[in-house]
Amino acid sequence: MQFDKELLSSLLEKAVENPRKRMNLDMRTSSADTSQRMLNALLPGTEIPIHRHEGTSESVICLCGKLYEIIYEESAEYVTESNSLTQNMAKKSIFKEVARILLCPAEGKYGCQIPKNAWHTIEVLEPSVIFEAKDGAYKQV
Repeated sequence: MQFDKELLSSLLEKAVENPRKRMNLDMRTSSADTSQRMLNALLPGTEIPIHRHEGTSESVICLCGKLYEIIYEESAEYVTESNSLTQNMAKKSIFKEVARILLCPAEGKYGCQIPKNAWHTIEVLEPSVIFEAKDGAYKQV
């Protein structure tokens, strides 16, 4: 498979048709392949929840477009939850932005390495295609 303009354009067209405003292409060679490698076409407005990968770092390379990879630090806040019978303290996670990394090949900013356990998300500025790679098999969280 060749990563060319036609492939990237096709993925972006499929992202336009998708209500989630994104489309990925799994690059694994078989179901026995335990790595995670994919092309991900992303449109402005797509929502990627803040998440982390506990067992692996993540490599992200922007093939076209422009986006921010945003890194967060987690802290805890305790809030009181009560109903008519009980009152409990509940832990609530708060995320503070600590880094904003621009990925834009037209500006010579090609990719980044997200450390293991780092909370992160993406803000898409213009239609983009990224290559993502992580260790281990995909697990739905």
